[in-house]
Amino acid sequence: MKKILLLATVSLYSVLMVAQAGAPAAPYYNGFNWNLTGDALKTALATKISTTHTNFLTYTPGVWNALKIIDQNPENSQQVLLMYGYENGTDNFEFNDRARNKNSNGGNTGEWNREHVFAQALGNPDLGSSGPGADAHMLRACDVSQNNARGNRKYSSGSGNAGTAGVNWYPGDEWKGDVARIILYMYLRYGEQCTPTFVGSGPTITSDPNVPIVFLQWNAEDPVSPFEDNRNTYLGNGNNTYGQGNRNPFIDNPVLATLIWGGPVAENRWPNLFLNTETRTLDAATSIYPNPAKADYVYVNASVDLETIEVINLNGQLVQRINKPTEVNDTYQIQNLNKGFYLVKLTANGETTTKKLVVN
Repeated sequence: MKKILLLATVSLYSVLMVAQAGAPAAPYYNGFNWNLTGDALKTALATKISTTHTNFLTYTPGVWNALKIIDQNPENSQQVLLMYGYENGTDNFEFNDRARNKNSNGGNTGEWNREHVFAQALGNPDLGSSGPGADAHMLRACDVSQNNARGNRKYSSGSGNAGTAGVNWYPGDEWKGDVARIILYMYLRYGEQCTPTFVGSGPTITSDPNVPIVFLQWNAEDPVSPFEDNRNTYLGNGNNTYGQGNRNPFIDNPVLATLIWGGPVAENRWPNLFLNTETRTLDAATSIYPNPAKADYVYVNASVDLETIEVINLNGQLVQRINKPTEVNDTYQIQNLNKGFYLVKLTANGETTTKKLVVN
């Protein structure tokens, strides 16, 4: 979210954010293998955020109490910020308020309640009111009327303030990055129960048909705010009263989504760690299947337009070079390879990555 928030001398916002200093938030990621990309990185992060999720909040009163802390307005400790809100000004109980008295929670008009960013009923199965349905990384304070207006609408592209986008819902320029990072977190944490296509519309990324491209776009276009950082830090501390013990990695560093799925290159908050982000993002944006291959065709799946495909054998000889390859059904084809071990060099936008391929 693109708002600039003043960090007041409120206890919640006094935490030092190591992640902003060019390194992973320590000690949470100590020992993590940052050489991974694609599905391997996705699996490793999913394991990390699942095994460290040691404190499971109750939906009532746990989540209510947590939101009064983690959604606190940094400019006014007596308020919470409201998801989808876009009005600057006094607390006048209108649906588009950006902030509301933290104790004005409930289910009536003019109050705020718990918005399921990943709509409860759209999970398969339903998220319920425990486990994924009570995960405070996903739940946000929201005006009751705004919450009702969104309902179970899927997210889709738009611009400006929050509101309906045809039959869908646009969260607003200020909140779209928050939404994207929450949805991607839920996918890692709860797997197929929280598949992103359940709550997002539009074309999907080639590397994973479960992920609408719009979430990767929002993650890249709308940088992480101090509000998201401090929310993430509180929940990541299992010693806090309502801390869960796990973090949202995409808040810590949005480029992790790019390294997993490809697509638009998001902000890299750890430049000292990911010095070759461009190459690694191309690696994440491409895959080869089947591998090992037994058929006449080997397919290259890519979410970018490839400029060249080069196939090199074990002796270092160039076996094939395809300039400006043509996509067929969203894939590129390599034909007529003999049995053996190959390196497949892919080039796009001046970047290069190399994949191993075995043909049986």
